[in-house]
Amino acid sequence: MDTDITKNNTPNGAAASGEAAMPHKRRVRYSGKYPKKFSEKYKELNPEKYGDQIKHVISKGNTPAGMHIPIMVKEILEVLDIKPGEQGFDGTLGYGGHTRAMLKELQGKGHLYSGDVDSIEEAKTEARLRKEGFGEDIWTPRLMNFCEIDKLAQEVGGFDFVLADLGVSSMQIDNPERGFTYKADGPLDLRLDSKSGISAADRLKEVDRDELVGMLVENSDEPFAEEIARQICNDLKRGIKIETTRALHEEIIKALQKVKLSKDERDMAIKKSSARVFQALRIDVNHEFEVLYEFMEKLPHALREGGRAAILTFHSGEDRIVKKAFQALKRAGVYRDIATEVIRPSKEECYNNSRAHSTKLRWAIK
Repeated sequence: MDTDITKNNTPNGAAASGEAAMPHKRRVRYSGKYPKKFSEKYKELNPEKYGDQIKHVISKGNTPAGMHIPIMVKEILEVLDIKPGEQGFDGTLGYGGHTRAMLKELQGKGHLYSGDVDSIEEAKTEARLRKEGFGEDIWTPRLMNFCEIDKLAQEVGGFDFVLADLGVSSMQIDNPERGFTYKADGPLDLRLDSKSGISAADRLKEVDRDELVGMLVENSDEPFAEEIARQICNDLKRGIKIETTRALHEEIIKALQKVKLSKDERDMAIKKSSARVFQALRIDVNHEFEVLYEFMEKLPHALREGGRAAILTFHSGEDRIVKKAFQALKRAGVYRDIATEVIRPSKEECYNNSRAHSTKLRWAIK
């Protein structure tokens, strides 16, 4: 048997020519049939190479790791009624699914601008869509908050159609390093733009109990806000660190252990309250309601006459803001027409994409 390890592991005879050998690095293996950790899902995280794996995951009603399935594309396109030659704005680029659909409607004529505050995902999406053939002549991505629509409109001359998808992208939720979910351990961050503002962990350190109760009630209608806020604030005072998603989840579990509930009721309450607490913190850290109020105020001024706007919301707080703003501006004569009822995703879409369940679509025409 040849025992010359250098010879066996050196490509292209590098050792013979005196070059340093590059050791082969094996992919980290996972236990079980399917990978559970985000970093181990190497097939899902390489959609171009492993297309069959992506189709398999989607067919099961799941969203592949590192991807985002756009919601209500058909309904949005019907509302926006995009025509070739028009100019539009996608306020929340994300993975680029809605942007791609709108660009196809333009048929190479007109222009679409897309904004996003997430510098990490914005760069990935731009590279992906450029590779698909959407050049600078038809599409311009911008690293910006969608509430800055007024500045962009002033620069480019207003829009015939505008979309704002207020949901958090699946890429952000799935990646534990971003801290958006209690289902995987990671830093308690929750910032959409990781380069600005403070993390959720730091935010918890500066709020008092009353302010935290208000945050949980106003941002997510949390029924156990008092109990959870008391537990968190008391533990922080005792020097217990809450700097990871798992640590915050444990605080919620401890708080609800003290509530009189059956085991099944408690398990369900922990699951729902955990989702609501993370939502409330995310909204607070990113000033999402303030940003939405600002956007709704500026939106009609950025639309051209006859311009159409569509907004996707994912929880009651967002929907109330959008609904009231549209109604008030309709009464004031700013909007010619608005949605009188919300449009919901089809049963088929909800079955194929579990993250579509809570979606509501509202529209307005200037």
